[in-house]
Amino acid sequence: MIKINLLPVRAAKRKETARQQAVVLAGSLIVVVLIGLSVYSYLMVKISATKDEISRSEQEIAELKAKIGKINDLERLKAEVSKKLNVLSQLRKARTGPVQRLLTLSQSTPDKLWLTDYDEKDASITLTGLAFTEELIASFMRSLEASPDFSTVELVVSEQVELAGLKLKKFELKFNIENSFKAVTEPAGKAK
Repeated sequence: MIKINLLPVRAAKRKETARQQAVVLAGSLIVVVLIGLSVYSYLMVKISATKDEISRSEQEIAELKAKIGKINDLERLKAEVSKKLNVLSQLRKARTGPVQRLLTLSQSTPDKLWLTDYDEKDASITLTGLAFTEELIASFMRSLEASPDFSTVELVVSEQVELAGLKLKKFELKFNIENSFKAVTEPAGKAK
């Protein structure tokens, strides 16, 4: 009988199998490394794009904050200019107000009636004077009440005095300045 030694064949087969397994293992490792590198590079590209987008957004936010700051400055300046214009308007009204009141007072004063004292505090006026008769005082009060500049005319005192041998009526009136002129003396937010 012929004996064949199969050990070298088995050993050769084992070597061949081991080599094939090493090649498959090396190939698998290379494939896994390539997949890992591709996933890593994809994620790095995505991270880089996201960082670029974040930096662009931050730059836009900075630009918008600058614009908002300019808008806030413009609104503040607008409010200041508006306030100054209101003050100028009030000053213009106040400049003509006393002149108009004194003109109305002068036109309302009848003959034989003299004004001796004029005191104005805020929206209240106290007026003293002399007249020949009480009817002149009453006429003067009606005239003041009818004017658009004054309201609530009240006689405080009326007494007879003798001056240079003449019997005259000394009077004191209190009345208010009408609302159109009160608005000039009040702050802009309180005027009605």
